[in-house]
Amino acid sequence: MKKIKKEVSKIKINSFLAIITSKLILKTSKLLFKGGSNFPGKIALFFDKHIISTVSKGYTTILVTGTNGKTTTTSMICNILKESGKEVITNNTGANMNTGIVSSLISNYSFFSKNKDKFAVIEVDEAYLQLITEDLKPTLITVTNLFRDQLDRYGEVYTTYSKILEGILKTPNTKLVLNGDESLLGKLDIPNPIVYYGFNKALREDNKVSINADSKFCKVCKSPYSYDFVTYNHLGSYFCSQCGYKRPTLKYHIDEILELTPEGSTVIFNDDTYCINQAGEYNIYNGLCAYSVGKELNIDNSAIKTSLQNQSTSFGRQETIFIDGKELKIILVKNPAGYDQALNTILLDKKPINLSVILNDNYADGTDVSWIWDVDFEKLNSLTVDNIIISGTRLYDMAIRLKIAGFNRDKFVLCENDEELLNGLKNTTNNTTYILATYTAMLQLRKLLFSEGYIEKLW
Repeated sequence: MKKIKKEVSKIKINSFLAIITSKLILKTSKLLFKGGSNFPGKIALFFDKHIISTVSKGYTTILVTGTNGKTTTTSMICNILKESGKEVITNNTGANMNTGIVSSLISNYSFFSKNKDKFAVIEVDEAYLQLITEDLKPTLITVTNLFRDQLDRYGEVYTTYSKILEGILKTPNTKLVLNGDESLLGKLDIPNPIVYYGFNKALREDNKVSINADSKFCKVCKSPYSYDFVTYNHLGSYFCSQCGYKRPTLKYHIDEILELTPEGSTVIFNDDTYCINQAGEYNIYNGLCAYSVGKELNIDNSAIKTSLQNQSTSFGRQETIFIDGKELKIILVKNPAGYDQALNTILLDKKPINLSVILNDNYADGTDVSWIWDVDFEKLNSLTVDNIIISGTRLYDMAIRLKIAGFNRDKFVLCENDEELLNGLKNTTNNTTYILATYTAMLQLRKLLFSEGYIEKLW
């Protein structure tokens, strides 16, 4: 009892109330609702708006932010650390705003633990980084990329860049591990130590950005960028022929892609071979980012290799689920750049497929869905698609987009509710069904599959 009083006396009364109340809500929520990752944090912040400084104390903290790839990269970093024998906590439900992050930290908080030698790997929404770094000074921040996303919330990509930079400026001693192929992240006038990662070799013979690419103009003089090569969208080995601004020197780099299949890739990072069991070119970037963070944390190559080779999918990110013996692959999509990469991943599968596209326009998806017209759905016409199941709050917008893209209207199955969607998925051919779903659509689908017993864990 004396020990309890001693430890509790070290924190403020409002912090104590925040922690105790939130822990009770977390336990109740998990018992009754099988989840609830934001509300406990909201209550904690009501009692103590600086509670994150208390519950994050002692951890070696890594923050992961950027437009695409945050959840997968966070998971990869966590698993690399665990493989090396470290104790790690994370917000693995994808609740990456301040309330969700606080909930995760409180759920792992103990009044008696000093958290020495423990790691916290936290995924952070781009707009909330500045709120987190107000009270938490991480050891390392990594930024994956910057793309147009949720136009109603962020506007153009430069707004996202500004929000991330504001968060970084609040923690000047934090090391940064940045995507060097991202033109907005070069030549930063900040005191932080910075290392860059990126591609040393082109994915294909391409040095032109598409008309719909983001960040096509020099951040220094506003002239159009030139490229030695483009990896995808506006990422690649860029330079400005007018003012001389160019991609920074890469400390960590992809030297060669040896194999790229629907199951994953074999690549060479810094003259050493690694297998990444997550499909898609974008997951090579995610793997390289995680590798770079691991190396900066002095993790040995063997742990990184083993971890990347055995990396399991995060929920909704190329997650495979079976429904009455039929294979479903759920791929989260939320913006043109990520959607195009998802389509490229599907193109690796040369067999006939089924396609399900679910488009929602809730706040977490972005209420402006005009971005679907910047997605190159036309490229899928080279595949044999048996059925096209369309659902979501904006299913008719998506149906029009796919019709314009050249898909056969007779193959469309329009589903206005969960029951119709479930029946549509059950009544496909036996070929793999790729489900492309926006964020809230993915969550809703997983709840539906959970309620029907097709998945064991909701989160």
